[in-house]
Amino acid sequence: MIEKIEGIVVGERAYGETSKILDVFTKEYGVIGVMAKGCRKLKSDLRSVSNKLTYGNFHLYYKKDKLSTLISIDVTNLFKNIKTDISKISYASFLLELSHGVYKQNPDPSIYTLLIDALQKIEEGFDEALITAIVELKYLYYLGIMPVLDGCAICGEKTCIVTLSSTKGGYICKNCYSGEDMVSTKTIKLIRMFFYLDIAKIEKLEIGNREKSEITYFLDAYYDSYAGLYLKSKNFLRNLNKI
Repeated sequence: MIEKIEGIVVGERAYGETSKILDVFTKEYGVIGVMAKGCRKLKSDLRSVSNKLTYGNFHLYYKKDKLSTLISIDVTNLFKNIKTDISKISYASFLLELSHGVYKQNPDPSIYTLLIDALQKIEEGFDEALITAIVELKYLYYLGIMPVLDGCAICGEKTCIVTLSSTKGGYICKNCYSGEDMVSTKTIKLIRMFFYLDIAKIEKLEIGNREKSEITYFLDAYYDSYAGLYLKSKNFLRNLNKI
């Protein structure tokens, strides 16, 4: 029986001489393996859609806990703007890998929604690094390692927050400050706002380079310290940002 399932291709690998196995993150079943038979043939109808970032309704012979077989895809978005920009495609590839990794640890369906909303905003032209930072911050909740952003991570004090520390686990107040790197007051306010921000409703997103850098640095260090996720796409991003 053929099922129609909404999803996005988050990974792909060659199978034999003409086919691929796709990792499809679906709204209903989570991440499933899908065989795209003959999709690498020049005349295959599946050739142009059997790739990462293809988002739409997948018509397939679905087999629970086994490889499903792809019949066709009604494409909702190929994210063409993302695919023509090296920075955007790099951040998008990281989001695909990160989302897959987070879902493995906590199969919450809202992770899928966050991924799609983020990719659509990047496609619309919003800053890919900022959108990615917002998603990374939100994913910490699903990983069970959310930093303390409603008071001092050491004593719980709600006022006099002076900085943000990955090693101390979040906000630090002036009484608990012990030489950690200082961040701007805007960064302290923005990172908490980002956690509660609905990505789908973003209409404007502009912050200074300092705040952007501080938030990115904090999240990188926090993930390195607590997440236990080692992603190839993250290393590529770091190298790209050094250029």
